[in-house]
Amino acid sequence: MSFLNQLKSQANSLQTQRSQDTASIEENTAATQKAMRLVFDYLQDLARQLNVIKPAAPAFSLDGKTPWPQMQLSDFRADARRKMFRDKEVLDFVALGWQVLPAVGKPVGGVVTVNFPPDLQRVVDRIALGVVQHERKDIRHPETNKLQAYVFEYTTQTRGSVTATADHEKAEIAFRLVNTAGFELVKTTWPAARINQETLDELAKRIVSQPSRFA
Repeated sequence: MSFLNQLKSQANSLQTQRSQDTASIEENTAATQKAMRLVFDYLQDLARQLNVIKPAAPAFSLDGKTPWPQMQLSDFRADARRKMFRDKEVLDFVALGWQVLPAVGKPVGGVVTVNFPPDLQRVVDRIALGVVQHERKDIRHPETNKLQAYVFEYTTQTRGSVTATADHEKAEIAFRLVNTAGFELVKTTWPAARINQETLDELAKRIVSQPSRFA
């Protein structure tokens, strides 16, 4: 075989591979779009129902010792963002967000005191995750000025969310769950082909603090 024919054979192989890759990506894109539309429609409908029900929230505590009053979930809102992918407009991510407020009355003030680094980090992380309004004070020894503890004065109000981000090339959807079981962050990825009514029902159960197999 001449050198030119070798190059032709190599070029033909590459073209075939690229055509197969393109077909695979297009198939994955279509499957992912279908799944993302299902997620968005489901979350929109879920938001409407939960805004009427105002379900009870799970237990919340910044330090794991000082419980918040009984909370409830409200003000659910679903949203979506799009982007261009291989010259097509696709859903980039969809999200559901909500407020966590006292079940009775308005948000009230609370105080926690921590004096060990692990406890401090836990409280700081939870405050950041929940965007909790707070003030931090350093308690020092009156004579030596040595740091003795940290005091956090906070308001019992936070928020939760679920975000589903599409990977059209891999046909996967990455879910990010914030504060669906108290202060926590959970990440899990599902194949687009497995996103269906049953899967999303499991997600809804987790949001309303029922036993769930979603994550």
